[in-house]
Order: sequence, then structure tokens, then C-alpha cells
Amino acid sequence: MLPKSDNIAAIATAPGRGGIGVVRISGHNLVDTATSIFGALPPARNAIYTSFKASDGGVIDQGLVLFFPAPHSYTGEDVLELQGHGGPAVLQLILQRCLDLGARLALPGEFTQRAYLNGKLDLAQAESVADLIDATTSQAARCAIRSLMGDFSRVIHQLVAQLIDLRLLVEAMLDFPEEELDLPDVTRRDTKLSSIRNDLRQTLELAQQGSLLREGAHVVLIGQPNVGKSSLLNCLSGEEIALVSDVPGTTRDVIRQSIQLSGVPLHVIDTAGLREAQDKVELMGIARTRSSIQQADAILLLLDANHGLSEEDKTILAELPSGTPRLYVFNKIDLLNESPRVEMHGQEEYIYLSAKTGAGIGLLRDRLLSLIGWHQEAGVYMARERHVRALLQAQNHLNNALLEGKRAELYAEELRLAQDALSNITGEFSSDDLLGEIFSRFCIGK
Repeated sequence: MLPKSDNIAAIATAPGRGGIGVVRISGHNLVDTATSIFGALPPARNAIYTSFKASDGGVIDQGLVLFFPAPHSYTGEDVLELQGHGGPAVLQLILQRCLDLGARLALPGEFTQRAYLNGKLDLAQAESVADLIDATTSQAARCAIRSLMGDFSRVIHQLVAQLIDLRLLVEAMLDFPEEELDLPDVTRRDTKLSSIRNDLRQTLELAQQGSLLREGAHVVLIGQPNVGKSSLLNCLSGEEIALVSDVPGTTRDVIRQSIQLSGVPLHVIDTAGLREAQDKVELMGIARTRSSIQQADAILLLLDANHGLSEEDKTILAELPSGTPRLYVFNKIDLLNESPRVEMHGQEEYIYLSAKTGAGIGLLRDRLLSLIGWHQEAGVYMARERHVRALLQAQNHLNNALLEGKRAELYAEELRLAQDALSNITGEFSSDDLLGEIFSRFCIGK
């Protein structure tokens, strides 16, 4: 438990009107606050129905009050929760009453930050609180709750424990540099390193899947005008999001729509057709298209099945980033009376469909998930970009250690750096700047 801090208060429920609203107070010596608002400090962990009183003795609201004494509370401090009616005005009156009694308005994420600082959660668990609140799919919510329960943290702690064990062996070998290294010690060292690298690789794969669930993937539709990009966007989303017309150049700006495929959020971006244009507005749309392409996680190149891969399409292909996954989507097969299908042409995958009739859209949805790297797997962790980055850093340091097998000092240093990278995930070695950045993105009251 850290030294006692000041009392904080905030509305813990979402803005707007509702049946119930919650005002939360966390800190120490809440007896005076409780006595002033509802007469006495209630028994621990018992819901008491009471009146919330103003400074002049008038009743602000009636509802339930709960008291959680330290350290058995969310924050590890004394916590009061006032559950009243969920109108914005009445909640503001209750909050102002708490502030008048000496509490200050909590900063975004400050309740969860105190829980972390008081050892109730590690940093990965604290972040999963926000991920659970922000989850847009049931799949993402399930992964977030696993991380909140500590599944991800336990795996990281196990990796760190294995690294510590290996570092002890390496340091023991370093203590006797004048002696020849025993082959059994070297073999044991290399075996341990191989095991850690394998476990880290599996953890990284699960974390990358979790990152997809949290962040989603940006999929950009590109192609010449009038090949059916807007029709395909409407078909994927199930709504008339974009205007559809036979007139080339109807779409002059990027149109974004979020969809879900098997619980994975995808941000699909319809773009202006790529062609030589004179119209200033269309030129601005084409410029935004090129910017979207550079930020894409996957690209769908739409083509007219009647014309195949034209010279103009080849020009568009030449401008695409080489490292971005792509699919060739041949649209308008309904005009040719053809059936939807998938064809392989070398390393490239061609999908034939009709955005107008919906034929072949199921094939496209399946291939899209594969294109962005999603594969259904048990035990996926809700991971953030910083988690994946830390795991990649640890992986790089372990790979470097493998190369330094004959230079024990450098080998040991790479192991230390790998451990530091992993410990950053759970917050054992985290800077104040990092903590400020993480918790500032939480909602107030959490």
C-alpha cells in the first residue's frame, strides 16, 4: 500500500439519463463524508437504502450506498459508492456534494491507476479494464475478461521466471571465466533458451491475434472508377452506405464503415476511383485514396470481370506498397453468367463475385480474415500495440543471445534486456510517462 493520498470522486456511469447512476469516492477517512451525506458510515460490503442529503439537510436523492474498506476494494483504498437515479442533474448534485466535502474530481483512469499503484492489478490487467469497456464484439469482450483475470499476466510472469532461471545459470558460468566451460552446462543453457524462445513465439502469436480483436484491421477498396467499390462496401456492411451510380467518379472522397467478421472488427474504406482526372474535387479524393493505401493493413483491388486485368489496372498495381497483403476481386460476374470462385495465379489469389447480387461474398469474407492474419485460436489475449512491441523486442534480444553463444557477457546482457522488455508489459519496470499515457485514455470514473 502506498502512502495515503487525497480523496477523489467521479460519476462512474456513462453520460446521459438512465435508471441508475453511480458516484464513486476513493481515499481515506471517509467517515466525515459519509456522516455528512447520509448520517453514518455504513457496514462494510452491505447495501443500505438511504437519503443523500445536501448541506442544508435537504434531500438530493434516495438510493443505495456501499462501503468497501481498504485494502479490500477496487482501488485498495476506502471506497464509497452512491447509487442513485441516473439523471445527469441529480448525479451532478451528488458529485458536487462530495467535492464540497473535500474530495477532488478524479482524473481519467485515476481509480484504476490507484488500483495498479496499490497492487490490486498489474499494468496489463489495468489496461484490460479499458479494453473490456471499449470492446465492440463479444469475442473481444471474452478476450479482455481473460486478460483482466490475469491469464496474459501469468504467461508473462512465467516467461520472466524462465529468463531469471536462465540468467542465474549464465551468471554462474561467468563467475569462473578462467575455467573451461563444461559441455553439459552449455547444453543446458541452450536448451533453456530454446524453450523460452518457443514459449515466447506462441505468446506473441496469441497477442497479435488479440491486437487484431482490439484494434481491427483497415481494409482499403481501390480500383478504377465504376468497377463496383461502393456496391461492394454496401454489400459487406449490409447497408446503403455509399452512393452507387453508373456515372464514373461518383465517389469523390473516402467513405469508412466498420463491420465485423467472426467477431473481428474491420474498418473498410471505399475510395475514389484511381484515374487521370481534371476535376479539383476528384483530384482531392484521389489524393486521399493514395494516403489511405499507405496506411492499409490489407488491399482489395477491384476489377471488372468483363475486362480482366487491364493496363490501367497494372498501373495501379505498380503503385501499391509491396508489403501490404492484397486480393484481386473480379466483380460483375452476374453480367457473364459465371459462378463465384477462387483461383490461384502463382502467389496471387483471384476472387470472382458479384457485389450486385451478393454471389461470392461469403468467399470474400473468409479470404479477408485470412488476408489480415486472423485464425481462430483458443487462449487469445487482449493485447495492445505496446504489448506486441515489447514481445517483439524480447524476441529480438533472445535471437541476439543465440548468436552470442561464445561471448557470455553479451549473451547475459541480451537476456537482461529481454527480461526488461517483458517486465514492461506488467508494469514492473515502467516510466511515469508511460503510466500517464495509459491511464489518460480511460474514462473518468474508472
